[in-house]
Amino acid sequence: MSTQTKKQESASGQSMDFSADVSRLLDIVAHALYTNHDVFLRELISNAADACDKLRYQAIQTPALTKDNPSFRIHIYKDTDTRTLSVIDNGIGMDREELIDNLGTIAKSGTAALMEQVKQAKDAGKDPLKLIGQFGVGFYAGYMVASKITVVSRKAGEKDIWAWVSDGRTGFDIRPASEEETARLDGGRGTAVILDIKDEAAEFLLDEKIKQTVELYSDHIDVKIFLNRPEETGEGEGQPINKASALWMRPKSEISKEQYDEFYRHITHGFDEPLLTSHWRAEGKIEFTALLYIPTLRPWDLYDPSRKGAVRLYVRRVFISDAVEGLTYPWLRFVRGIVDSEDLPLNISRESLQHNPIITKIRSSLARRVLGDLDKLSRNDPPAFTTFWGQFGAALKEGLYDAVEHRDDIFKVCRFYSTHDDGEKFTSLAQYVERMKDDQKEIYYISGENLDILKTSPQLEGFRARGLEVLYLTDTVDDFWLQQVPEFEGKPFRSVTKGDIDLGGDDQKSSKDGEQEQTQQTGESCAALLDALKSILAEDVADVRISKRLTSSAVCLVAPATGIDMHMERVLKIHQKYEGNTKPVLEINAGHALIQKLAELAGKNAPEKGESPDNETLNDAAHLLLDQARIIQGQPVSDPSAFARRMAAFMGKGL
Repeated sequence: MSTQTKKQESASGQSMDFSADVSRLLDIVAHALYTNHDVFLRELISNAADACDKLRYQAIQTPALTKDNPSFRIHIYKDTDTRTLSVIDNGIGMDREELIDNLGTIAKSGTAALMEQVKQAKDAGKDPLKLIGQFGVGFYAGYMVASKITVVSRKAGEKDIWAWVSDGRTGFDIRPASEEETARLDGGRGTAVILDIKDEAAEFLLDEKIKQTVELYSDHIDVKIFLNRPEETGEGEGQPINKASALWMRPKSEISKEQYDEFYRHITHGFDEPLLTSHWRAEGKIEFTALLYIPTLRPWDLYDPSRKGAVRLYVRRVFISDAVEGLTYPWLRFVRGIVDSEDLPLNISRESLQHNPIITKIRSSLARRVLGDLDKLSRNDPPAFTTFWGQFGAALKEGLYDAVEHRDDIFKVCRFYSTHDDGEKFTSLAQYVERMKDDQKEIYYISGENLDILKTSPQLEGFRARGLEVLYLTDTVDDFWLQQVPEFEGKPFRSVTKGDIDLGGDDQKSSKDGEQEQTQQTGESCAALLDALKSILAEDVADVRISKRLTSSAVCLVAPATGIDMHMERVLKIHQKYEGNTKPVLEINAGHALIQKLAELAGKNAPEKGESPDNETLNDAAHLLLDQARIIQGQPVSDPSAFARRMAAFMGKGL
């Protein structure tokens, strides 16, 4: 209630403002969001079915909740005299506080993210319709067709009946329900949503339009839907207008793609189409039916640490929970759908579910099936798989360190950019290994946040010159799973920005006789420069050496062989407040014109053994080389003022 401002209060009720975000959302919904007005009815029916599912579960523990009205059902009827459409269920119902929380504010979290993503979608010319359902605000779609909505509700097991009333603009009233409003409820419990239909939506006052909409969007709902008033549907009387059977229990041959897609929208409250649908029955030591979906769009909170899995658990068609911890792995938290178990007891408590060994077995089985289906998708429909990987690949890779037993299957579907296609196409690790040179023993990679920056990294120059492929790892999670996974198919992973890498020997770079000897002589001529740089930069670097990586750049930084990779260290500082500071190694390109000039200068100014070189130009050059390497690495220079002074001095001499 902290997000509403009290406007007026009396003995009979209270008027309240919507939260600011609800007001903005209602304006978007009513005027710009939905292109198909039919979906309001689908959303209201979906909410009603969820309410019935929740009470069905609670009644297992407390049978008295449904003793007087045991059959769950939904009624939809129009009243042409009052121009109203009513959607009524005999589910769990809501008390006063729940009406305020559920209808007066957007979901507890994610409000700001919702508004920002809707705005971005509209600015980019995309359909924000595909975002809205992810935030559980489908109720507000009713204002597309209604000038006023009244919600009458009595929570199962309680006496009080409340009415929530709003025109969707100025706020809402919350008060005890009148006798006439109370009479609308089915058996005195549940929720009735009464919409005052606008003139432009008068088609929803026709029975045929209501029936067509229900058959199109809600035929799969596992609760009977009747096209009349509750009092007109006696026990065993009347025919429902939907099949009212659990979709997942039907044979696959009897289910169309449209029906699968509508069920997906029902359980997700989304508007996109699923990228992958997987429906199967597991038989053997444990028996369950699963209908799982992989969305097309990434949920807004995919990387929110508090996000839980979203696969619903049923036991013999009875809904148990939509947030069972441990039913799916955290790295599969984007998967939506249902699991219906034949083995779990109906009266199991939600608290004990996560420790049940059957849940553990189901989780492992779900993971194997999803990974197998993704592997097939990668081979049978590469464009669709590329879409999946772009949306969910980073989350899936968390399983490489989180689920050792599934690591091989995860590796099959993992994709990376690499130097093979200049970072334009994804490649698998198996494809990388296939392309490895005969004498190559390691899988090379470079990690960082930005693909375009990685492509220009100087550390790659020697690898490109020798035709050695390097993987680009651009997800934060890559630095972590690499700490747990040392190799793939017997090939160790090796960072190109760490340690002194042997790229096969200089004699393999060219067939020209004498080049190796010339390179050795060049290295010897740099001996004085190396000594000078080590002395000048002793406080900043762990070592200075001739590089085997560089072919065109003058310098680069790498991590010591026994230290933490540079990008990993940055990640740890950002995410885990790591306070270490590993000194990098500065590598110089002995064949570069600048290095050769500095080598000549160092040779002329070589100090006596144990003394520092006394040459201002050489000192400035040493620090400029280090700052240049830092800038290339994406790191800030340690002293911007000194950097600017040195750079100005060198430019002046050059001009």
